[in-house]
Amino acid sequence: MIWISKLGEITLSLLNRIGRMGLFLAKAFLCAITPPLKFSWIIKQIWFIGFQSTLVIFLTGAFSGMVLGLQGFHTLNRFGSTALLGPMVALSLIKELGPVLSALMVTGRAGSAMTAEIGIMRTTEQIDAMELMGLNPFRYLIVPKLIAGIIALPLLTAIFDVVGIFGGYFVGGKLLGVGEGTYFGEMANYVRIEDVLEGIYKSLSFGVIITWVCCYKGYSAGFGAEGVSKATTQAVVLSSVLVLFWDYIMTSLLF
Repeated sequence: MIWISKLGEITLSLLNRIGRMGLFLAKAFLCAITPPLKFSWIIKQIWFIGFQSTLVIFLTGAFSGMVLGLQGFHTLNRFGSTALLGPMVALSLIKELGPVLSALMVTGRAGSAMTAEIGIMRTTEQIDAMELMGLNPFRYLIVPKLIAGIIALPLLTAIFDVVGIFGGYFVGGKLLGVGEGTYFGEMANYVRIEDVLEGIYKSLSFGVIITWVCCYKGYSAGFGAEGVSKATTQAVVLSSVLVLFWDYIMTSLLF
């Protein structure tokens, strides 16, 4: 019966962590919909999460589109369907690769930094000092990052998609001989507004997941350098896994 006790203990511990994370997100949303909002802090976080991630997104989108164009051309050439290269690249990027890869890149670049920042503030008791001064740490630390993530992720995903589509055209059209009219014309015939909205909805939810998990891990980090490093690692891993998991859930159930 010992293993049953251990299993129950693990289950209760897991449910306790899920409950704490859920309450953390609910409190963050409650603070986000009640004034006053710190707009200067939100703009600062949009700059950090969004603008400073643009170069990473640009490079990742370009090479992802180029790889899709190269692999897709050789695959479609077996069936004599190279004219469909444009729709294949566009749909792959807009529906799946754009939102997911953008979220993973932002997690590695900005999510880890958010966790480390809040974790250091926790270990140096700056958050406790804010509470003693009557300030709500959620309004200054969590809400701006949450709102900025929701705003920045769809914009970064759009950049990723556009750059990736032109990267696929560069390989397929300029190097492999697919006509420009064929590439973009067939894309216009097959890509629907529902496909674009699917990518936007996914990127919005990914923005919530990344900021939620990273802020929570930093806010609840243990003391010392070891606690901050452990929280940062857990935040990046958990955010990446949840992004992939939620992508599957949305794709299979909602679209």
